[in-house]
Amino acid sequence: MIRLSLTLGLAVLAAVTSAQAAELPAEIKQAGTLKLTVNSTYAPMEYRDPATNELVGLDVDLANELAKRLGVKIVWSETPFAELIPSLQTRRADFIISGISDRASRRETADFVDYLATGPQFFVMADNAAKDATDLCGKKVGTTRSTSFPVEIEKWSKQNCEPAGKPAIQYVPGENSIDVRNQLKQGRIDAAVQGSETLPYAQTQESGKYRVVGEPFAKGYQGIMFRNDDAALREVVTEKLTAMIADGAYKAVLDKWGLGANAVAQPMLNAAPQ
Repeated sequence: MIRLSLTLGLAVLAAVTSAQAAELPAEIKQAGTLKLTVNSTYAPMEYRDPATNELVGLDVDLANELAKRLGVKIVWSETPFAELIPSLQTRRADFIISGISDRASRRETADFVDYLATGPQFFVMADNAAKDATDLCGKKVGTTRSTSFPVEIEKWSKQNCEPAGKPAIQYVPGENSIDVRNQLKQGRIDAAVQGSETLPYAQTQESGKYRVVGEPFAKGYQGIMFRNDDAALREVVTEKLTAMIADGAYKAVLDKWGLGANAVAQPMLNAAPQ
């Protein structure tokens, strides 16, 4: 099923890029700017550098390179994660590139150009006794409420805890990844879940504090999110991203942030599993 989805996604994008070169929508081209909004609490994807207060991150670098190739400048804004999709729908943002997962439930009004492999992963404080993910059955596990991770945790618990005769994981909501890690450090939860792309950075920033438990327990993709009726913008961004992958600029950005292993071979349209 996953392989079929990837094949279909690649086929659609091949059809797009084989057509005549896409162009920016007239209003964006005339204004010379892209309006982009991010939730700047998801390092290393997008966050405020504590030393400079500058907005930085993998998504920021990718967006800046895309804008350069499109010949426009970016007007950045920030919003809570739960407001990212409303920002797109109300046209406060032209597209969303902010650590947002491609999910079938989000495709009623939007399309995703998938550009980074990801997956939810359990982690604990370094002194926690858990050796295997099933040791977290019956424990309090926190994650950001507005992500896909609460559903993934529930699904994993049903597939792994219940068949082993163990109690289900107790999901505890958090506002964002910073809040969840604070709950973990304060002992309010036993473990936490974040995207696998964020944990290496968290471990380098707080050396020796966290320990990953097991492998990512689901596979997915982060995507650049476009309104369904913005096919022209989606196509031109896809074209530029494809060129970035081909000429190595995409790889350079991922390597800079230590996430070369999360690379995709080509942009994919709505390719995440259903």
